[in-house]
Amino acid sequence: MKKQDQPLQYLMQYPLMSAIFGRRSRRFGLGMEIPSGPLKFKSGSKPVPLSTEEQMILIAAATGVSGWNFGVPFGPSKPDAQAEFTLRFTGRTIPTAAGIGTPALFFTDDNGSYITRTRDIPPEWMLALNQKENAFERILALCQEQTIKIKEGRLDLPASPPHMLPPNLWMANAPGSTLFMPIGDVSEQFLGILALAISNGVMIIDHDTGETAGNLRPFVKSGLLNGKKKLLLQDLQGDTYETNCLELAFMGHNIVLTMQGMGLGGLYFNGLEPLSILGASAKDGIEGLGFRFVEDERWPAPNPVGLDGIYEGLCPPYYPDMHAAVKVFADRKFGKGGAYDPKTPGPWKESDKIKGSVAAYNQDFLHCMGEVAQYIYQKYGKFPGTRTTMVMPGFVQAVHLDTEYYDKYFKPGAYLETHREHMETWHNGRDDYWKQE
Repeated sequence: MKKQDQPLQYLMQYPLMSAIFGRRSRRFGLGMEIPSGPLKFKSGSKPVPLSTEEQMILIAAATGVSGWNFGVPFGPSKPDAQAEFTLRFTGRTIPTAAGIGTPALFFTDDNGSYITRTRDIPPEWMLALNQKENAFERILALCQEQTIKIKEGRLDLPASPPHMLPPNLWMANAPGSTLFMPIGDVSEQFLGILALAISNGVMIIDHDTGETAGNLRPFVKSGLLNGKKKLLLQDLQGDTYETNCLELAFMGHNIVLTMQGMGLGGLYFNGLEPLSILGASAKDGIEGLGFRFVEDERWPAPNPVGLDGIYEGLCPPYYPDMHAAVKVFADRKFGKGGAYDPKTPGPWKESDKIKGSVAAYNQDFLHCMGEVAQYIYQKYGKFPGTRTTMVMPGFVQAVHLDTEYYDKYFKPGAYLETHREHMETWHNGRDDYWKQE
């Protein structure tokens, strides 16, 4: 059997350790040019975009639904119940803090800009795709079903500062490339971790004043909070932001490792301005991805809160206040069809029994969450305070590698066998597909 007859099968057999140790940033793709310097080179080929299949494989590696996650099995504050920390039991190819699971994936190519949203997809949806031969093909199909086009044409990110750092100007978002942009919702992440803290009786303390973040005395009196357990607001904000960034980095690294097995060039990098990508410069004619921004004279830059109807933060202006946002968060956990609804499936043999052991947040709990969240929103004018509501810390660019550049300037071994055989494996060896006329 030839590789080009079953490229997916060969990819599934590619050794993980070969991908890890073979990983490099291989920037130079077909159709690119380095205009000057000792590595000056102009590709003799035209840019070649990734096929839909190639894109979906990388997307599936980043955020594909792979079954159930198992939740957090135990919490000492409620020793007789399943811990109620998880927001989504959908298992994906990346870990997320406490199963909160906020990330989504934007990407752009020559034809348009897109988002793939798999965070709320029940794993049993894959079973409906029984026309596919195996689980991997069902994961790919599910990613494609959950991908929507949000605008025509490649992302209009100017190849100039401050939108790009100078070392990236010659190659970032270039024709033929696919640029992947993982994103996290810090507002939802913060509410998930705040709920975890409150479940364990922890009081949030404003680091600026030394006082509680809101009037928390009633909740100490009720026994919900322990006056001796304290966590600084700045630490909670930092922990939330860091967990989001870790999750998005996992997405990027999964893509990069998969690229080695497929023989695609590219790299994980930053050096692109997230606010420009999201659309902060729309008034200057740079639309970006079209996010909604909120401005305040206290902030040095506008705050991205969401993409209307597609990826919205759990905060104003999508909700009248944080008390309303907290209620929505609780409904996602305990409402009809929510994570802990006993009528919804789960990973256990007796999912209804295990989910039924979890009690929904009572009014005292919701009021406490709302008090802290609203305090933060009123203090900073945004949620969760000192950080942006949406976070996009890094990017992956995938290209068809121009091996002639590496053959000219680098020692043998600069690229893998998968790179050398990529066109034969994935494009049936068609020279007319990529060679310049």
